[in-house]
Amino acid sequence: MHKTKFLFALFAVFIFSSITFTQNNIIQKTDTAGFYKLNDVVITATRTKANTIELANSISVIDSTQISNSNANNVFDLLKNETGISFTRQGGTGTLSNIYLRGANSSHTLVLIDGVEVNLTNDPSGVYDFSALPIDNIDRIEVLRGPQSTLYGSDALAGVINIITKKGNGAPKFSLLAEGGTYNTYKTQLGLTGSVQKLNYSVALSRTGSDGFSNASEKYGNKEKDGYTFNNLSSILGYNISENTEVNFYTRFTKSKSDYDQFGGAYGDDPTYVFNQEEFSVRGEGKLKLLDGNWNQKIGLSFIRNVRKYSYDTSSASIYYSHSLYDGRKYKLDWQNDFALDKNNLLTAGLEYESEETSSEYYAFNYLLLPDYASIFPKKDSRTLGVYIQDNFQAGKRFFSTAGIRLDNHNQFGSQITYRVAPAFMIWETDTKFKATAGTGFKSPSLFYLYDPIYGNKNLNPEKSIGFDFGIEQYLFKQGISLGATYFYNKFTDMFGFDYLTFKTININKAVTKGAEIYLHAKPFDQLELKVNYTYTDAKDMSPNSSDYGKKLLRRPESKLGFYTSYSFMPKANINAEVIWVGVREDIDFSTFQRVDLKSYVLINLAAHYDVLKFLRLNFRVENLLDTDYEEVFGYGTAGLSFYGGIKLMID
Repeated sequence: MHKTKFLFALFAVFIFSSITFTQNNIIQKTDTAGFYKLNDVVITATRTKANTIELANSISVIDSTQISNSNANNVFDLLKNETGISFTRQGGTGTLSNIYLRGANSSHTLVLIDGVEVNLTNDPSGVYDFSALPIDNIDRIEVLRGPQSTLYGSDALAGVINIITKKGNGAPKFSLLAEGGTYNTYKTQLGLTGSVQKLNYSVALSRTGSDGFSNASEKYGNKEKDGYTFNNLSSILGYNISENTEVNFYTRFTKSKSDYDQFGGAYGDDPTYVFNQEEFSVRGEGKLKLLDGNWNQKIGLSFIRNVRKYSYDTSSASIYYSHSLYDGRKYKLDWQNDFALDKNNLLTAGLEYESEETSSEYYAFNYLLLPDYASIFPKKDSRTLGVYIQDNFQAGKRFFSTAGIRLDNHNQFGSQITYRVAPAFMIWETDTKFKATAGTGFKSPSLFYLYDPIYGNKNLNPEKSIGFDFGIEQYLFKQGISLGATYFYNKFTDMFGFDYLTFKTININKAVTKGAEIYLHAKPFDQLELKVNYTYTDAKDMSPNSSDYGKKLLRRPESKLGFYTSYSFMPKANINAEVIWVGVREDIDFSTFQRVDLKSYVLINLAAHYDVLKFLRLNFRVENLLDTDYEEVFGYGTAGLSFYGGIKLMID
């Protein structure tokens, strides 16, 4: 039987068995708010607080409890187990780390940290690199799937990952963490949170480092270790001026150094290849409630600067050496208004203005005895003004709908209109929800693609996407269980490609991704939680006149399974486990420029903590328990069986 038919047959069994079971266990509901406690309150889907049970959007949440219990060091590792996500890392921690939503390109996901758009303006594709982002001070992560440009503008063709930092509350709390483990890995972290009258604060400072292993896989004969060091600072300072007015000030700084290799596979080692990065972001935000809370305003001003430096020196082998610098900045002003027209209707309207700047320099010397080479990208900028409106409506506590439209105007390519509709219908008699969404997204051409002296093209249009999904969710409230299945389809057009006749970037590429997502979330009692998800993705290159037409997009697995369970077997202790199964993917062997299959693999990770005293916690983590030999990118290494442990002091 064809895989797709098999999947839909599986869905049918899954759905109807769930409904039948629930119909035999109907619960009389008098207070739906009580049942909402089994669901998450999210912000990303509508830019306002909303219960997931009232949303058609496909959204998943990694909450503060899961983040804390995981003992993970970085956000990338937390995201790998989520629904609809595939991932790649070009070697060990510290190397380029990409997330793909529903099979789309990694640059088609918008990443937000406390309202700051962190996609790199100094990168040609505008991707976000998760390599140096720690979990320090993070309260929750929301992953919203499907085109989202109506609310978020450029880059949200496939979805949004929204990372939210903890706010301080209550008496001052001080924490000190020290960890160590395999590959001479270490981490130290200081944290301080709390509030004093109207002032709240939350600060985290950390340093992480490791000797690492060879990014170019050791099985091809590479021996040189590639280490890294990260220094991170994140903070929130908030002040409640009055009952209806507050201001918040967010700051984040990262300084990292990572060893790279030239390429994967044989002879990829390069002990001189070093990547340095500094990133600084700041955001000021004010909130105001008017008309007895029926008109809420939020106005924010943010700035981010990212500076990346690469250098290597292989002149000892009479080849070449080079160094390069990429400097990017983004300024953004946003104003959001939420109008409660009545108890069933919330209207959201907003305005955003952003300005991007970037410049770069690349120098290569002694390249096979040819003349020295320099590529200078002079400072360029772009400006975008966007306005949007969205209506959230419900009827009879059964029908929930979100619909919105947006207009963006870019100083170079002109105007772009996007839209989104998302209805959901809840049958309370069986605790069953039917949902569907449809929308569009776009991605502005980067400054490099527009203005590079050699490859740039001022006539570029934005990349575009149109997508829809529909599904069913079943809630077994009495058992504390929810489960669901969703089918999705996304079409990407006007994607950026290369004209080999003119050497210019052009809008030529196309792609289609479609598939299905199944999830189960169970919390039968407070001490035990279980999450299971399966994603099937059919992602194909549909670019006309391309040798890859009809072929699979690289590095996207057709099948991926995620499993997570957490059990607090006593008030002082927790143990949790995750299993990630990734199916076969296709990649390119750049030594032959032929496609190769990357074999499927299973990762099992364990974590635990025990509070010896009220103020002293012991942490322990095992990664890749089975010591699986696998590749995320052809020719690049991955970590084997690894052990990490440490202590955490917590003083109130």
